[in-house]
Amino acid sequence: MGISGTLVGIAMAIASLWDGVSDPFVGYLSDNTKNKFFGRRLGYMFFGSFAIALANILIWSMPASFGQVGKFLWLLLSMLVIETANTFFGTPYSALGIDLAPDYNEQSKVQSFKTMFSIIGMIMPSILMYIFMPSLSLNIQTQFSQEGYINIAYVNSAMVLICGTLVTLGTIRHAQKHNKIVMQSFKKEKFSLGKLMSGYFEVLKKRDFRSVILGYSAALIASAFLTSVGMHLFTYCYHFASPQISILLIALFGGAIASQPLWLYVSKRLDKKRALIISLSLIVLGIALTTLTFLFRSYANPNVMFFYVLPCIIFCGLGAGAMYSLPMSMYADVVTLEMYKTGKNNAGAYSGFFTFTYNLANSLSLLVIGFLLDVVKFDSTQPVQAMSVQNGLGIIVFFGCCIALAVSITLFSRYSIKRSDVLKVQLMKNDKDE
Repeated sequence: MGISGTLVGIAMAIASLWDGVSDPFVGYLSDNTKNKFFGRRLGYMFFGSFAIALANILIWSMPASFGQVGKFLWLLLSMLVIETANTFFGTPYSALGIDLAPDYNEQSKVQSFKTMFSIIGMIMPSILMYIFMPSLSLNIQTQFSQEGYINIAYVNSAMVLICGTLVTLGTIRHAQKHNKIVMQSFKKEKFSLGKLMSGYFEVLKKRDFRSVILGYSAALIASAFLTSVGMHLFTYCYHFASPQISILLIALFGGAIASQPLWLYVSKRLDKKRALIISLSLIVLGIALTTLTFLFRSYANPNVMFFYVLPCIIFCGLGAGAMYSLPMSMYADVVTLEMYKTGKNNAGAYSGFFTFTYNLANSLSLLVIGFLLDVVKFDSTQPVQAMSVQNGLGIIVFFGCCIALAVSITLFSRYSIKRSDVLKVQLMKNDKDE
């Protein structure tokens, strides 16, 4: 788009912050919705998917003739629209997963399947970039072609409409059944912003809530550094072509998909917390190996170096598989225990608190990343970057990822809930119902 890194960082940070602020509110609306056909969640999800599809096309239709201020405002307003639409889909969607599978092991399966399809969605743009934007040479970086991005946006928006409809139709019977059970004791609460925010801070006071919410937020900061700056790193430091970068991204997310059965098995054998800490440690090791390839990249041509980097990225992907699924499963366990304890189903609000925190962390990380790109004097209009810029990109990626992952491991280590805790409460609830 030709916008400076700082302005992009500001726009993305504001939009991400708004996304987080709106999450608890939409979660409250979902918890207090009474609809016989859609239940509490699906109506927001169904219509939200249509809004996402339209807003996505709007973002990539930015007029090239606009100046920096005009492009910044277009990007900012478009991102605010799409993040609002995404909130109306994503927050009820997260709560629906908790509603449909309160069982400890079933929750792991649900989150594992959700993660697999979520990552497939993350891979799709890389595949589409390979199709619509093949790299011709180092001096013609077609990844900056607006026409290619527009075509990708059209396909992605079509996928959003298809998948939004499928997820609604595929779960509507379960949602209606769950809705009948909830409606037996349904009491709509009067909205209070102060009460909603005080509820958020009350949640953060509880160790297990705090451990998962903050630990996952730190892990996503590492993911933001790797995925957002990683493309610049592979393009301008390793001098990989667009198809090679697409393959690396597919390998990263493909490893995360392939490892889902592994982490599901490990979490059953060792419990979720230990499995998650092992997976995060694997990512750190994968990043350390990638750092070695970065230090010696000038000793081999890009085509040879690609085959050294590829296994390192696959290694990171295998570890990332648990990072994308287990924290959501752990959080669902915390929410389930809280619901059994209080007798209230506030899964939507709890999901909103969760997404609010990691969106806040994500907005700050995007702001910092945009600022750091300008600090190292990265210029996207130049096909070849100075060696000082290349080294700066490497420092941003490797140090940013490792610091965030170390914080994440420390926070998750304080999580205390075990399988026996959840099963005990579930048995007590079943005995009471009988």
